[in-house]
Amino acid sequence: MPRIVAVVVTFNRLGLLQKLVERLGEIDGLGEVLVVDNASSDGTGEWLDARGHTGEIPLRSRTLSTNRGGAGGFHDGLAWAIDREADLVWLMDDDGLPDHDCLAHLLEEADNLDFWGPLVVDEADPGRLVFPIRLPGSTRVVHAVDDVRRAAKRDRIDGIVIPFNGVLVTKELVDRIGLPREEFFIWGDDHEYRLRAEEAGARVATVVTATVRHPSVGNLGTPMMFGRTTYNDSPSDLKHYCMARNNLVNLRDYRGPLHAVAFVVKTAWFYTFTRPSLSRLRLSLRAMRAGIAGDFEGHRRFLS
Repeated sequence: MPRIVAVVVTFNRLGLLQKLVERLGEIDGLGEVLVVDNASSDGTGEWLDARGHTGEIPLRSRTLSTNRGGAGGFHDGLAWAIDREADLVWLMDDDGLPDHDCLAHLLEEADNLDFWGPLVVDEADPGRLVFPIRLPGSTRVVHAVDDVRRAAKRDRIDGIVIPFNGVLVTKELVDRIGLPREEFFIWGDDHEYRLRAEEAGARVATVVTATVRHPSVGNLGTPMMFGRTTYNDSPSDLKHYCMARNNLVNLRDYRGPLHAVAFVVKTAWFYTFTRPSLSRLRLSLRAMRAGIAGDFEGHRRFLS
């Protein structure tokens, strides 16, 4: 059996973290649970310090000196797991809750895949996906669990995975492609890691028999251009700044300059015609300029 280490990244969601840690203690096959606390202020560090196990599984934690976002947390946690001789690392945020058989179903593909994960379903409506899946090779986007399972071949959708929501990654792949880009802070770091894995020839898939339950995140895209496409418009300046900066960098690095320019045009259209906002347009352009210049410090002005 491979040594499997779970890595959880958390920030100020102690109630959710407690449920997740308890669940991980009930899952067979785990060698260890590592929790990276992003400098929480809600008692998370103290709660973790008082615990050395969850169930019979060793539990270790570390509290970072500053909030480094999901990107920094997974960068740190994945390196920590590899240092602790993990063969497979199970990566997850604190707001997901894997079903008891989730890991067992994922491990059925351990010989066939390098970077793979479960379906992420709405905890209040388990028949719906929290993160809709666009089927590879088509324009079809599926929202219902039954639809994605019908589209699967041998219980898998190859070529797509939703990082970091209960995904498994092999030590061999980490050795080849490195760690997540911690400077991204939030938004796009998980997508970049998948793109980097694919570029390195990794075998990527979603296992449709494995399930993680997750709170609904609402609609992820606002329709624009007469319904032809959507745009991720977050009310949070922090999230929007990181999205605009990091998405442009990902498009430039993995899809080429034309795709990057198209994203700039799409952003300008959205905040000029779809949801007019001069302040948000300026924020977007400032974030994009920072990304092009390789400046990944600008998001810190939005941290309280």
